[in-house]
Amino acid sequence: MASLTLYGYYRSSCSARLRIALDLKAIEYKAVYVNLNKGEHLKEEYGARNPSRSVPTLMVDDSWCIPQSMAALEYLEEAYPHSTPLLPADAKSRADVRTLTDIIAVDTQPPTNDTPMKRAQSSGADRLEWAQFFTERGLKAFETVASRTAGRYCCGDTITLADVCLVPALWNAEKFGVAIESFPIISRVYGVLKEHPSFVKSHWQNQPDCPEELR
Repeated sequence: MASLTLYGYYRSSCSARLRIALDLKAIEYKAVYVNLNKGEHLKEEYGARNPSRSVPTLMVDDSWCIPQSMAALEYLEEAYPHSTPLLPADAKSRADVRTLTDIIAVDTQPPTNDTPMKRAQSSGADRLEWAQFFTERGLKAFETVASRTAGRYCCGDTITLADVCLVPALWNAEKFGVAIESFPIISRVYGVLKEHPSFVKSHWQNQPDCPEELR
């Protein structure tokens, strides 16, 4: 099998998606920590791996990089077919899962990333209000779709990529002071997932690069 290296950052929800998926699938990888606070993602060496200078980056066999988390998650599904599947078998359910992942990965997370939030603040916006607005808007959409798809988890009774994307977004929601309990389905699913070993292991406070004072 391929040798995998995950370049990530403890507080990055996109990095967390990969940590969770790799652990659920029991895929071995090497972790390399990119300190965003020190600007390590802006260095030319890292930019050669990830032109967006973002995290995570999944490197395969020390020669080929996947610099976007959703593409990396799809790669793991296709390249490791005998590992725990995180996409359902039927096309309809797969579309439901991808709808939910896109609500998080396309609509919710990007505007609450550090760069757009700094840009918004420079234009006079309040950072916290900005983050809360986009987080609450995204979770409301997620809740509406999940009301039609959820079982024990976001889509039925097995963990999927929808759950893998949701939980790190909820860690951010907690950081922003968003009332997760306002979304009953999300809150119920989160109550189950946050006790799951792969999600506990992948929590940002349990990462080696998390500062001791935040653990």
